[in-house]
Amino acid sequence: MNVHPGRRHRPGTLTGKDRARASAPADTNPSALVALRSHDGALLVATTVLASLVAFYDAAVVTVAVPAISGDLAAGVSGVQWVVTGYLLTGAALLLLSGALIDHFGRRRVLAAGLLVMLVASVLCAIAPTTAALVAARLVQGAGAAMVVPSSLALLNGTLTTADRARGIGVWAGLATLGMAVGPYAGGWLADHASWRYVFLLNLPLVAVTLAMLRRLPGLARPGRPLSLDVGGAALAVAGLGGLIYALTAGPSAGWLSPPVLSSAVVGMVCLAALVPVESHQRSPMLRLSLFRSRQFDAINTATLLLYGALAAAAYLVVLQVQLTLGYSAAAAGAVLVPESAVFLVLSPFAGGLVARVGPRRLMVLGMLAIAAAFGRLSAVGAGDHYAGAVLPGALLEGLGLGLTVAPLTASVLATVDDEDLGEAAAVNDAASRVGGVLLVALVPVLIGVGDQDLGDALAGGYRSAMLVMAGLAAAAAVVTGVFVSDHLATVPKVLPSPRVHGCAVPAEGPVPDRAGAGMARE
Repeated sequence: MNVHPGRRHRPGTLTGKDRARASAPADTNPSALVALRSHDGALLVATTVLASLVAFYDAAVVTVAVPAISGDLAAGVSGVQWVVTGYLLTGAALLLLSGALIDHFGRRRVLAAGLLVMLVASVLCAIAPTTAALVAARLVQGAGAAMVVPSSLALLNGTLTTADRARGIGVWAGLATLGMAVGPYAGGWLADHASWRYVFLLNLPLVAVTLAMLRRLPGLARPGRPLSLDVGGAALAVAGLGGLIYALTAGPSAGWLSPPVLSSAVVGMVCLAALVPVESHQRSPMLRLSLFRSRQFDAINTATLLLYGALAAAAYLVVLQVQLTLGYSAAAAGAVLVPESAVFLVLSPFAGGLVARVGPRRLMVLGMLAIAAAFGRLSAVGAGDHYAGAVLPGALLEGLGLGLTVAPLTASVLATVDDEDLGEAAAVNDAASRVGGVLLVALVPVLIGVGDQDLGDALAGGYRSAMLVMAGLAAAAAVVTGVFVSDHLATVPKVLPSPRVHGCAVPAEGPVPDRAGAGMARE
């Protein structure tokens, strides 16, 4: 994809006039950035939090409804796994294509489209008559989520003033995570007292409110890139991840050397191996390999894949353990990690504010090690244990780790690119987290030793070892961060002299002529 110049931004602090323009309503000055502590800033944070919450909720809430879905639809272990991983599959595989759409059509348009897709898919999930129909609806739901999360994050980061970005990301992450923690509790209550089908309808009012708020956001004009619909790259990503996930899901019961499992594993590995050379020869690739020339970008995304994969699988394991081993109801299982989210909510904005002063590396390493320790503590949860002594300490420690990690990680990975690349960079980082999540969740049956056993019997023998694997992955993410991530870029984000152009920055100089003749895409 070609980069089109827009307006240059002189490095340094904003003048008093510029600060006034940044906090003024954007409909009077469409190219102004928004201050976090302003009416438009509050509206921006609220909108992006609600939008992200829709996607996060749909990823997390199904876990508490797994036993109810399994019983009602007579779904086996493989079917239930696909209800969980189908959403993660399309959500991960289509993220990079979504990044291209964001950078062409604009963040608000893609966000609105993704929310509408998720709304329709949620209704289809709620009325699904069979496991296959539910899995198909979840695949569509994941496609919508692939548009929602990166576009909401790119909208937040690209609209806030430079000084407010890290703190804004911290507020966004904390509020979205707290809301996501409340969602599974509400979903679990519905699964207990009504039907698992209502679980999928909880996000409908969220979508409606978010779309209404999105219309009220100030619009920013910025250069739009030529549309790059790399269908071949997207197909390879879907086929590659889908083949591996099918093999991991079906392998324990069907046999690792059975023809369907073996062939799907081979197809998956071949497709993923072909993705990089195919993308390198595309004129307008879904994934611009030039982004990966930055060691900072590579290291943070590697740590993201390891850490978020471990987080997704650990959350799945803990919720299953408390339901099937400790006998919790779906509602109680949905509430076990609420204290974790409360701690995260308090710490995340604070950590975001510390990024500019101490850099991201130490915060991320400490946070990841705390998460590894939390998984080690939670691995000891077993039959007969009480919540306060067995689950709560690990949940609080995990919240501490997340509070120290998430905002610095997100701010630093976005600081490695210019504003016109935010959509694609956010999509790559979100893809790393989701690919890690979908692969590790798909590995859960393997790690706990599901064969002819049901989930409950398998958990009794395999839960502890599986959680210790997650602890090891979180520790590995800390090692990658400590060795390869520097504090330089995230310490002074977007204010270093650069030949690249920040298309949505407050111009300190007059506009630079658009040498490539790029049109302006409305956000």
